[in-house]
Amino acid sequence: PDSIVSRQGLQAWDAWDAPSVLVAVPRPRAAAGARAVERGDQHGQGEREQPAAPDEKYTDSTTWEKYQEGIRHGEPNMRTYNYMLMGGARLMGASLSRLILIKFLAQMNPSADVLALANVEVDISNLAVGKSLTVKWRGKPVFVRRRNEDEIAEANNVNLSELRDPQTDADRVRAEPEWLVLLGVCTHLGCVPIPNAGDFGGWFCPCHGSHYDISGRIRKGPAPYNLEVPPYFFTDDGKLIVG
Repeated sequence: PDSIVSRQGLQAWDAWDAPSVLVAVPRPRAAAGARAVERGDQHGQGEREQPAAPDEKYTDSTTWEKYQEGIRHGEPNMRTYNYMLMGGARLMGASLSRLILIKFLAQMNPSADVLALANVEVDISNLAVGKSLTVKWRGKPVFVRRRNEDEIAEANNVNLSELRDPQTDADRVRAEPEWLVLLGVCTHLGCVPIPNAGDFGGWFCPCHGSHYDISGRIRKGPAPYNLEVPPYFFTDDGKLIVG
């Protein structure tokens, strides 16, 4: 295809009217290229640039430095700056996420007024023996009773097999046995029992007739459990901290 017929061959064919040998002259590559460019111009495409030769693949004979130079793009001197920029951005993002998480968790903490009600301080230095008082803690009444020797002995002489919710008196008091601290809520339906009342000299719930003894244990009535003992402790200056 890249050949033309010589003029001498055509003249010999016309002169002798006989078949002659056609000499095939190779077409120069440059002419073929120019012809291709002309065809491209005719179609409005213009001359196309030849694609660049692909980079050589990494072989055993190629050094690592040379291979890196062939595939690396951009300015090599900017590499440290880019690393520092990306690292700083990630650090700032992590710090911002941590701050947002801390602020979110801080909103879930109880407010100052709620923390103030977490415990209550009671001055019990003026409470006489055999007397009781009622304070408010977390919206609920708390019974504080200073028992005498007879009441302590009565509470310890109870047969545990007769109790619906068996507990010794020692399990319901802390530090000194004369001080009894109870949550003033009936374990039946949440009513407030009356102190120094009932068949056992302790507390009586008039709602449904539950009787508690001098240790706050249920002895009679529909209540299923003893009066609850809240967390409390005594300070060195003679005060009671409930909570």
